Amino acid sequence: MYFAALLARTEDGWEASDTELDDVETLSDLTDLAREAGADDDTVIVFIEQEDAWFGILRIEGEEDPRIYVSDGAAAARSSYGEILTRELLGDDGDDDADELDALDLDGTEDGEPAHHEDDDEEETGAAADAVPAAPVGDRLILADLGLSEADLLALDSDVLAEIADALGAAEVLETVR
Repeated sequence: MYFAALLARTEDGWEASDTELDDVETLSDLTDLAREAGADDDTVIVFIEQEDAWFGILRIEGEEDPRIYVSDGAAAARSSYGEILTRELLGDDGDDDADELDALDLDGTEDGEPAHHEDDDEEETGAAADAVPAAPVGDRLILADLGLSEADLLALDSDVLAEIADALGAAEVLETVR
């Protein structure tokens, strides 16, 4: 089960709305949904959480390209909405070459080598899911200018969306849609 919410930062503060992702099939669909929630150049944050498996953040500001962060790339890549986010982070070519992952530095290690997890009992879920590390991927500074540092973002582990909203000063408005 997914929970998704939109937070739009307006002149009057944060406005929250829950959202259905039923019609979202691509990153463009998700980006359009976010842009519709804001006005002009408002900052809009989309939170997506799949139970306690992973969470993702999409940040839109005006017509700029979206910024994306996913808490666990491998878990997200195995879910429909998470795959939308991780596919964007990896590129659309679906190439699971480890050297390409090194170039993207998705796993956050100092030497840039991808995290390798082998589990022979696990069902194969496709090349994209296998190529994504079971670690945070994307823009770790996505919320730094709004009050949530990279270290704080990486340390989140329970009731994540509430903690993020609290750091942004939007906890009360998020609770109204939860």
